[in-house]
Amino acid sequence: MVRHGLVIFDCDGVLVDSEILAAEVLARAATSLGLAITAAEALPRFRGRRLPAILAEIEAELSTPLPPDLPDKMRADLRTALASVKPVPGIAEALDRIDRPTCVASGGSMAKMRLTLGAAGLLPRFEGRLFSSPETGFWKPAPDLFLHAARALGFRPEDCDVVEDSTGGVEAGRAAGMRVLAFVSTDADAEAMGSLGAVPFRHMRELPDLLADRTG
Repeated sequence: MVRHGLVIFDCDGVLVDSEILAAEVLARAATSLGLAITAAEALPRFRGRRLPAILAEIEAELSTPLPPDLPDKMRADLRTALASVKPVPGIAEALDRIDRPTCVASGGSMAKMRLTLGAAGLLPRFEGRLFSSPETGFWKPAPDLFLHAARALGFRPEDCDVVEDSTGGVEAGRAAGMRVLAFVSTDADAEAMGSLGAVPFRHMRELPDLLADRTG
């Protein structure tokens, strides 16, 4: 396989199947407060967004202040759920076929990344090449987190590919001047990601060939 530049992976929803677990925690919390929502509804609505922004939106919709201990309780519930997270189907086999340098750049904390990647058996593949928004101070959709990862590992932005599943991540990658491959689950998501300049794909088995055939 032809080698090119760095491949920058998002973590949640790309490497580890954690998005649905987070949506379940969020749905339970929102429903308990009087905003009835299912995990299936919460997932597309809040995917890739930071918890403070999510809670602010819920608070505005309920028109009542949220319990002050809610963020800490939700984070604790999520940590419990993530302890048994699984890898995204097909990602391990895809990584085995990718003959390029890789790293992870996530909006989650370093502790969360290490927890989820460890539970999914993927941490050894990325050890020493983890970049986190809370630790760096760079948040998507700004491009800085991806630019920081590329610079730290010695790659030019134009030689990097980003693998993302959220609109904020796609926007960050494109703003960084990188090609973005968007992991999607529906035709509507594929159309939306394509409109943002990403190359959508539906199955992880497609990823190695997309990375090898780097024409964009």
